[in-house]
Amino acid sequence: MRAVVLAFLLAASPVPAQTIEEPEGTILGEGRKDGSEAGFREWVTAFRAKALEAGVPAAVYDREMRAADYLPDVVRRDRSQTEFTKTIWDYLDIAVSDERVRLGRDAVANHTALLERIEAEYGVDKEIVAAVWGLESAYGTWRGTTDTISALATLAYDGRRAAFFEAQLLQALKILAEGHVARKDMLGSWAGAMGHTQFMPSSWAEFAVDFDGDGRRNIWGDDPTDALASTANYLARMGWVKDQPWGMEVTLPEGFDYDQTTERVVKLVEDWRAMGVAPAAGGVLPGDDDASILLPAGATGPAFAIFPNFQVIEKYNLADAYVIGIGHLSDRLRGGPAIGADWPRHWRALTLEERRELQAALVALGLDTGGVDGRIGPKTIAAVKAWQKARGDVPDGYPSPDVLDALRNPG
Repeated sequence: MRAVVLAFLLAASPVPAQTIEEPEGTILGEGRKDGSEAGFREWVTAFRAKALEAGVPAAVYDREMRAADYLPDVVRRDRSQTEFTKTIWDYLDIAVSDERVRLGRDAVANHTALLERIEAEYGVDKEIVAAVWGLESAYGTWRGTTDTISALATLAYDGRRAAFFEAQLLQALKILAEGHVARKDMLGSWAGAMGHTQFMPSSWAEFAVDFDGDGRRNIWGDDPTDALASTANYLARMGWVKDQPWGMEVTLPEGFDYDQTTERVVKLVEDWRAMGVAPAAGGVLPGDDDASILLPAGATGPAFAIFPNFQVIEKYNLADAYVIGIGHLSDRLRGGPAIGADWPRHWRALTLEERRELQAALVALGLDTGGVDGRIGPKTIAAVKAWQKARGDVPDGYPSPDVLDALRNPG
């Protein structure tokens, strides 16, 4: 029974955007090596002048920061983000589990009128909004229990992303100062994301809306109305095009040039059609927009055509796995099929040190990876492709364990 319950929780728990993704090559601070409660208190005192200069009332700062705690577990989780990585198929097994799809269809059915009003107002498909809700908080059931001020203050003090988290802390303090939410209700993730769709404080300030007309932009309460509308507003402002797919699984013709499989190669849909790219479900590629071909697990896994709405979801989180998770979950909520092609499940994810080793080996061969930081982005993928082409391999750019082994043992 315990195993069954654990499996249910894993399948239905959130898989949020709040691992803060930086572009490839971003230089992060190392963080404090001697973080402590005493050091945190000193930082709180020193940061006061900056907060007051930014417009936080002195009484609010003193009251709220006096109640802030240094949270070592938040520091640990922040620093371990890049060390442990799931393969995309492991991620999607959780993000688009049968249980999450079932719960999502129930959530859409229970909130159909609301989601249709939001779709009409903002032009964002209701299944996309529901998918964000599903991944970020398991449809509102896992919104986080960490005190937001403590989490943000801890991360600002730690210093790895000092400017970012200082700005988020200042905005969170202003939210409290203006009376939008009580401190006891301002709870969220370890990274300071809040509410049904896990907005950071700056996102709340810019994109949150009062959709229920009660005079508050309330993303924290049990009623998801404002949070879901705020998410639709965010996506609309980022350029969402209604009724345009985010992407779709496709089949590639024999002899396809795999050097074309990257988000950086953009062609008109009609050009991909002419090359023999077709939806895996049958028919022809829809529309006349720009599109790219993405191989998130290399040539031996599923292929996807991705459209401009893919880049809109990337504004929520840069990771391909997250974007595909949102898009595919939305398709399943509409009644669409599961991904048809097999994933290369015999491969495991590379560790942080292995990713750095792979990048260092490519750099030693004269290839540009955008840094040796363990973050796999467009430059590293392009470097892998160049190395594969030089060897006569299929240039899919996927940094698999086999690629690392070959780099370790050339010849």
